[in-house]
Amino acid sequence: MEKIRLEIIGMSYSQSQSGAYALILAERDGKRRLPIIIGGFEAQSIAIELEKIKTPRPLTHDLFKTFAESFNISITEVIINKFQEGVFYAILVCSDGTTELEIDSRTSDAIALGLRFNCPIFTYESIMNTAGILMEEDQENSKSDELLQDIPSPEQSSYSDYSREELSQMLQSAVENEEYEKASRIRDELNKRK
Repeated sequence: MEKIRLEIIGMSYSQSQSGAYALILAERDGKRRLPIIIGGFEAQSIAIELEKIKTPRPLTHDLFKTFAESFNISITEVIINKFQEGVFYAILVCSDGTTELEIDSRTSDAIALGLRFNCPIFTYESIMNTAGILMEEDQENSKSDELLQDIPSPEQSSYSDYSREELSQMLQSAVENEEYEKASRIRDELNKRK
């Protein structure tokens, strides 16, 4: 079965499920998007890695990477291999240089680990046909914005009153205190100003 390469194009607070996030993947050579609902912890772990934020202590996915590398194991691919009853399933393709092994994983964990190992993310045509969203040329920008639109919280809206320098200091403090959700909201405010 031919694999389709995916890339992360964004993440936002899920408007349909409280406490969850929508991770939006796009096929590399096409116009389809694959929205996946993930939990807050995994969203935080993915966002921290995407933004290259250094945490004072390792998160679970960082610990897993260090553990695997200590035994010369790497993750070479993440494959979203099944979509059943609205749930995505994935496997980690792991290698120690001589043996390759597939390990079952939650999709959100697989992507968080895949980012840390800098490996490609794939899925199959059957999954894109079932769960993918086709983006037309004229719809692409407006629909992507709609998919990625975040619900502002009262705390987040108050960030607009701060200067970039103050926000940068607040971001650093939030990371040092392991307040990653707060850090991601501050980061979002800084990104809006770019």
